[in-house]
Amino acid sequence: MTPATAHDKNSETAAALHRLEKAVLPHLAKHSSVAEIITTSKMQEVEVMRALHWLQNKGLVKMTEVIEEILLLGKNGQHYSKALLPEVRFLNALKNKPLALSQIKKITSMSDDEIGASIGALMRLRAIQHVSSEAEKTFGLSEAGKEMARGGLKTQKFLSEKRFPAKVKELSDDEKKITTELKMRKDILFDEVVKNRTAVLTEDGKDVLKKAAFTRETTDRLTPEMLVTGKWKNAAFRSYDLTAPAPRVFFGKPQPYREFLEEVREKFVSMGFEEMTGPIVESEFWNMDALFMPQFHSARDIHDAYYIKEPKFATDLPKELVKKVKAAHENGFGTGSKGWRYEFSEEKTSRLIMRSQTTACSSRKLASADLKIPGKYFAIGRCFRYDVIDAKHLADFNQVEGIVLEEGVNLRHMIGLLKLFAKEFCNTDKVKVVPSYFPFTEPSAALYAKHPQLGWIELAGAGVTRPEVTLPLVGKLVPNLTWGIGIDRIAMFKLGLNDIRELFSHDLTFLRNAKVA
Repeated sequence: MTPATAHDKNSETAAALHRLEKAVLPHLAKHSSVAEIITTSKMQEVEVMRALHWLQNKGLVKMTEVIEEILLLGKNGQHYSKALLPEVRFLNALKNKPLALSQIKKITSMSDDEIGASIGALMRLRAIQHVSSEAEKTFGLSEAGKEMARGGLKTQKFLSEKRFPAKVKELSDDEKKITTELKMRKDILFDEVVKNRTAVLTEDGKDVLKKAAFTRETTDRLTPEMLVTGKWKNAAFRSYDLTAPAPRVFFGKPQPYREFLEEVREKFVSMGFEEMTGPIVESEFWNMDALFMPQFHSARDIHDAYYIKEPKFATDLPKELVKKVKAAHENGFGTGSKGWRYEFSEEKTSRLIMRSQTTACSSRKLASADLKIPGKYFAIGRCFRYDVIDAKHLADFNQVEGIVLEEGVNLRHMIGLLKLFAKEFCNTDKVKVVPSYFPFTEPSAALYAKHPQLGWIELAGAGVTRPEVTLPLVGKLVPNLTWGIGIDRIAMFKLGLNDIRELFSHDLTFLRNAKVA
């Protein structure tokens, strides 16, 4: 920028200054301390700070803020800095000769507490000693005490000669020791953290002060009176710089991931799905057994599921349904299957765990009296599995579960649904559906989508529900598609995240900058 251009720009800046900026700017030519500017301008602190921030945004002022720890005198400290510490008065009373305790008290006019504190302090310094007396306890000065009486105590010199408030970082080692000692006593010294703010004019700021436009009277508002009287015709209005940066305002808004989950819920409802729910603390029956997952399956191991210590067992399982599920496990329950051919444990099926999959909601819905055929259902719920936490895995996560019951639906419909979900929730067409295995579906499939940074990520497991699940729960065989979506990972796509842990972040920078849907 040439000098002439800078000159013109500063003239425009001077003409556009707010009245608070015009009020503060002249004081900066004499003072750099913000506290002094507030005092001399007789303006409120909030007005001065607002004006200084505006001036800094315009490049007219450079502000600095230094946080410092300072030492201040308490109420007793202020008194003792002038009236002397109790131990000093005690010491001075004994300069000429030993005295009885009552005489010392009379001469010094000290309270019993001050007398006691003085004796303790001076005995530690070995400045006084007891003098034999049958009538009353008498004290005299030791040689060290006589030297102290002549030269004075360091603590008293510090209180009387030091200028307060004092910067802690500027104290000498001896002064720091004295400070530590005095702070142990009631209301003599205390620390306080303060912000020392300074503001200095830049070269442009100094130039603006000289501009004629700076001294010209301007108005920044059009009033009804001006319109009625016509004064607006001759008024000099302040110009506004519409390109000037404005301070960011951080308003209240939903947590980004919670907002995303609500969007998912709304989309499912808009597609005709009904929401189903279930408890977080679940029995193995609804979470695994009703889904034809054998009781010797590796997922039952303590390393996968979180077991409840107290109470250990559910007491509200439907007995007739448990018998049907038991038969499905042991012999197939008339579905043409031989089942898993093992002895089903009714005690184990009632064990309580933290829900490891929202498919437990599906098993409850399939066995419910209000199940509709045809019907479409979904659930959004928290699940818990023991896992190593990293950028792709959490031990506490959300899952979206769904089922579709209707005559004629098959795996092709399932694949179509999975691709629709990827497009709706991930905004991506880079997907693939591959064969997979789940105890409660046959055939089974898994949905993968390609993340820009993390590569291919498994998003959902799905399949056609096995007869061994449907017949005991529903009471008849009906085609049933089921899926479970790792909605946390889909949210990573939607919110542009590379680490799944950021979904639950407390980082204010992330939360403030996250987009609102």
